[in-house]
Amino acid sequence: MHAWEAIQKAVDYIEDTLPQKHTPEELAGIAALSLFYFQRLFTKLVKRPVSEYIKMRRLAKACEVLADKNARILDIALEYGFNSHESFTKNFKSAFGITPDEYRTNPVPLNQVVKPELLLNYTMIDENVPLITDSIVLEIMRKKLDNAETYIGLTGKIPISQQIPVGEATGIDAPYQLWDSFHKVKPDIPGLLLDGIELGASMPGDAENGNFTYFAGASAMSGVSVSAMPSASITGEYSVWELPAGEYVVCSFEAENFTELTTTALDKAMKYLFDTWLSNHKLITQPFSAEKYYETTPDSTRMEIWVMPIPANC
Repeated sequence: MHAWEAIQKAVDYIEDTLPQKHTPEELAGIAALSLFYFQRLFTKLVKRPVSEYIKMRRLAKACEVLADKNARILDIALEYGFNSHESFTKNFKSAFGITPDEYRTNPVPLNQVVKPELLLNYTMIDENVPLITDSIVLEIMRKKLDNAETYIGLTGKIPISQQIPVGEATGIDAPYQLWDSFHKVKPDIPGLLLDGIELGASMPGDAENGNFTYFAGASAMSGVSVSAMPSASITGEYSVWELPAGEYVVCSFEAENFTELTTTALDKAMKYLFDTWLSNHKLITQPFSAEKYYETTPDSTRMEIWVMPIPANC
């Protein structure tokens, strides 16, 4: 058994018994490792100590229960291993920047610590060969875009600390807030294609102040263009952004539903693409990435991440 498989057994066990109390000795036994090596490997592979990981997963699960306004916050706190309302509130606010009461009143989307699938860190797939895991189906392919694609939407600055490392940062989901603003004004934006693809794009921004630029928009009708890409230009209160023509590496993935697709699955797909696949192929990319959101149907919940590799001779 590989080391990551032993730690994955412990991670799976934690998830299945999350409300229960766990000791490092118990979890080391599940992984069939000595206590010393278990704690060392867990921190290395999961990126945080086991006690911290359990706390963050409990907070993530507690968010789901907080939606039920008939459940007392104290009862939720006790169910997920916090010994008081005060302790739960302190840890919740430290992780997400808001209190459980504030979240219940205004349930904004939150970045949460995701249960890892460690095989994604160690499994390489060939192009056009799907990788099937417990929660997603993922495939890497090459695509050529003969003509630039134009999108109209909104642009905002996003704190880098809230978005990376992928699936490990916590706090309010700022890109989702931009998407929410876009969907509110989308019917009034001129020049959009009816039922066109929606696209999110991440670009360098005000890095010195800890921000990157994020665009949320949808396909524009032909004739709308900008001259310099991949930057955004403002037309009134809206931004026009182009996905440049060229060769791309595309990560296509599916999930069981749209919420899963745009949260946990997106986190895992981005981490696999950037940290595992591109890294192992020694590929670097242009300083932008695009997320294409396709129409959700009863048979398909799918999206794609597009990155443009930089030629080796550059």
